[in-house]
Amino acid sequence: MSADLVLAVDCSTTSAKAIVWDTAGGRAGEGRASLELSVPAPGHGEQQPRAWWTATAAAIREALATVDAARIAAIAVTHQRETFACLDAHGDAIRPAMLWLDSRASAEVEQYGTERVHRLTGKPVNPTPGWYKLLWIARHEPWVLEATRHVVDVHAYLVHRLTGLWATSTASADPLGLIDLSTGDWSDELLGAVGLERSVLPALHAPGDQIGALKPAAAGQLGLPVGLPVIAGAGDGQCAGLGAGIAEPGRAYLNLGTGLIAGTVNREYEPSSAYRALVGAVPGTFDYELFIGAGTYMVTWFADTILGPSEERARPTEGFEKYWEARAAEVPLGSDGLVVVPYWNGALTPYWDHHAGGVMVGFAGVHGRAHIYRAILEGIAFELRLCVEEAERHQAEPVAEFVAMGGGSHSPFWCQLIADIVRRPVVLAGQDEATALGAGILAAAGVGLHADIPTAAAAMTTMGARFEPDEVAARRYDDHYAAYRAVYPALRPVFPLLKGAAA
Repeated sequence: MSADLVLAVDCSTTSAKAIVWDTAGGRAGEGRASLELSVPAPGHGEQQPRAWWTATAAAIREALATVDAARIAAIAVTHQRETFACLDAHGDAIRPAMLWLDSRASAEVEQYGTERVHRLTGKPVNPTPGWYKLLWIARHEPWVLEATRHVVDVHAYLVHRLTGLWATSTASADPLGLIDLSTGDWSDELLGAVGLERSVLPALHAPGDQIGALKPAAAGQLGLPVGLPVIAGAGDGQCAGLGAGIAEPGRAYLNLGTGLIAGTVNREYEPSSAYRALVGAVPGTFDYELFIGAGTYMVTWFADTILGPSEERARPTEGFEKYWEARAAEVPLGSDGLVVVPYWNGALTPYWDHHAGGVMVGFAGVHGRAHIYRAILEGIAFELRLCVEEAERHQAEPVAEFVAMGGGSHSPFWCQLIADIVRRPVVLAGQDEATALGAGILAAAGVGLHADIPTAAAAMTTMGARFEPDEVAARRYDDHYAAYRAVYPALRPVFPLLKGAAA
């Protein structure tokens, strides 16, 4: 029997998933194992790196329970981005890994976050990239760096356990903020600021290239053939775009998760605060990503805060979201003048203002909870339009359509609302595990099951329902959007005063 399947590992913040894909993007096997997240202090986020391997191994064994391992042609990894670990000479963690959500390095961001760093890395100044956290370690835990022999992203850690090599993908390591995007190589300038030598960083490979082969110890533990090709993967955001079929400029992926992430593929690198630039999953490309720190998080906030434990929240048998969407659909377009600016978790692209807070403006006696619910969904869509318009000033091609995924994409009401406000079609991704599918696409192309990555993406992805903008609704929303855009600039000077008063 020929090897005609690929194995994708998605090692995220809360779990490791392993999915076996065929060459048409169909699932042949699946497994998962949970990961424990530690928050030892406010603003901290940590994990034990060894848990990445034990969870991955458990997920792979479960995925292979109904699959002939001899049919697996290659394996590729996708993962939580920006997270990193400092290891000693034996590959053991010196301290817990610092996660992407760890925000303790705020002082380092203020001191070292410059336009020069932004231009080198494509990452606007904010505490997410690992570089600032390494600077925090250098200041607060210098003994850690003194003992460090390997600094690894999640991909590099798992690749070492699979192959024995210290190697990673450029599209996996880049979110750490240590790579010069103009060269695609580690930046000696940024490494020097931390006091690190190149020797502690893994070798870099392009996504889709073969990094190495599965070593006997790992093969025995996982139930896979010795020598199985290990293909360079990419971070979860880039892989999600690839798994949505976004391999070329002109379309964007839209992940309607807890937060909202949208991204496009570009052939040239130009830094801007309108997006975060990343090494793309297709070699020679760059992903421009937009971030809104509010997606389905806002729906949960509405339930917990506006409704609380009331009877209204518990009543609907058809589902909370469907019930409130039906009520919101009865509210006039524009929510009778109520505007929600969804900066509950600060303003990300394009403003990057950590002082900013959420705003509800325009309240009148006519407004009820259904108005608030609709205004929340409209506000997130307005913010997406703002982000897209700012980003398109720096892109060669405009966004023709969005391919949506994530929990929010299950709402036809919200998808249509987004299409009307952003004035672009929204089409659903055919696969709800787009991130793992993106890794599967890289594995399939890397081992020759498809000619190249774009060909693999076209063959292995499908599209679902399509939502076209309604021109009448779109024209009416234009006036509301103009009002929306005016709110944050008017209030920007107020937010630092509020933060200072609350301190």
